[in-house]
Amino acid sequence: MKLTLNNLLLRPYQKESALVKLCEKKLHAPCRYFKILKKSLDARDKSDIRWVYTVECSDRAVQVPLPVYEQITKPAPKVVIAGAGPAGLFCALRLIAHGIKPVIVERGKCVEEREKDVAAFTAGGRLNVESNIQFGEGGAGTFSDGKLNTQTNSPLNREVLATFIRFGAPEEIGYLGKPHIGSDNLKSIVANMRRYIIGHGGEVRFSAKLDGIETKNGKLCAVKINGIREEADELVLAVGHSARDTFEMLLGAGLPIEQKEFAVGVRIEHLQTAIGKAQYGSGYAALPPADYKLVSHASERAVFSFCMCPGGVIVPSASEEGGVVVNGMSNFLRDGRNANSALVVQVKREDFESAHPLAGVFYQRKLEQAAFRAAGKNYSAPVQLVGDFLTDKESYYFGEVKPTYAPNTAFVPMRAVLPEAIVSALKAAVPDMNGKLAGFGAYEAVLTGVESRTSSPIRILRGENMQTGIEGIYPCGEGCGYAGGITSAAADGLKTAMSIVGKYL
Repeated sequence: MKLTLNNLLLRPYQKESALVKLCEKKLHAPCRYFKILKKSLDARDKSDIRWVYTVECSDRAVQVPLPVYEQITKPAPKVVIAGAGPAGLFCALRLIAHGIKPVIVERGKCVEEREKDVAAFTAGGRLNVESNIQFGEGGAGTFSDGKLNTQTNSPLNREVLATFIRFGAPEEIGYLGKPHIGSDNLKSIVANMRRYIIGHGGEVRFSAKLDGIETKNGKLCAVKINGIREEADELVLAVGHSARDTFEMLLGAGLPIEQKEFAVGVRIEHLQTAIGKAQYGSGYAALPPADYKLVSHASERAVFSFCMCPGGVIVPSASEEGGVVVNGMSNFLRDGRNANSALVVQVKREDFESAHPLAGVFYQRKLEQAAFRAAGKNYSAPVQLVGDFLTDKESYYFGEVKPTYAPNTAFVPMRAVLPEAIVSALKAAVPDMNGKLAGFGAYEAVLTGVESRTSSPIRILRGENMQTGIEGIYPCGEGCGYAGGITSAAADGLKTAMSIVGKYL
């Protein structure tokens, strides 16, 4: 007999082995198969915080069937995938499963070399515009918290999680309500994926930039990689949300590109212990590092927290010289002193002041360059205490919350960097959010700017067949406007691969 049991409750100090005993009571027999399907934390009542489980169990052993993928019957095409982020990697993995051996071209470096370049820049060295937190193997998500929760309800999400586990992610991501991998684990996982792709006949080229496409009679016939022409049957554009020069090239080549709204703002830092107390009460130490998700409609523009990193750091995420960009990163244990999150404001098309398809790019760049100039033109980030920001005062000192951004910071009023519409929305939102999460608006919390790369500022239009008006070109993932995070980007990569495979079965 196989049962699914819902709403099983454990207190934080109880071991999960107690769940097996509960299953045996329901089965009236020894439990020979046990699987956690879902696990989430219910902290609504701080005096009685519980883990809530859904499990599957049986008194018989259960065999889990392995997926079987139909093999192509026609001659294998040459598929070029531009970008080795989650969309590109998962597209390649699915193509290989069907017998197609793709070529991944990645403008950045492998994750091992990329990590060295990021560390050097963080320590005050020179920015490598082709190998940084935005560009390189694994994509921008490799230097993040590695969150895998998503608001999309794709049936492919389960396959994404299973694939991450297959390549080294903790098994708990398969059932946690808010799964994350951590930046430390992601680096080894994407390297494992690369080795698998190469070992099964695929090709992965680093420092290899897509800088041209060639078409004939409305169909792709060739690409240019580092200026060298190569024939190609299919091209997957998994280029990431910061590939601005690639967007320009594709626009010049006639691809249909439209503006897309996004959000900009700052990172906000608190002590992680303060977030724990606010979310869990006095028993926070026995629980995982607390997170939060906040939304405010206190002004005409929506303001929301984004990519919250418990126990994390703020990292320098520029990919162009002369601009300051910030993002958040956590390792799997989330054991750093501070919590940080993006605190961002909705940007509307009318803010772009132009109908140009890349006007959103120009808007982002303007803010990043303003932050660079205001903080000293040396990649220091502008910072301001929350209390000073709310009262229009300059900041001169740090309290308990010390900023984690490196190379350095400089006290700068955010009003000198961000447009008035963004500033006024943030000033309305922080007190509102403080009413939802005690201490969020603490005077000595720190704002660091600018958070400008929340999502792609463009969308490359595609049809139901996943292609643009040019046959053989597939816009894919977050950079092309079809995803918002690691899981949805990976799922879009799988979906794109399935569309390509369908042409050759």
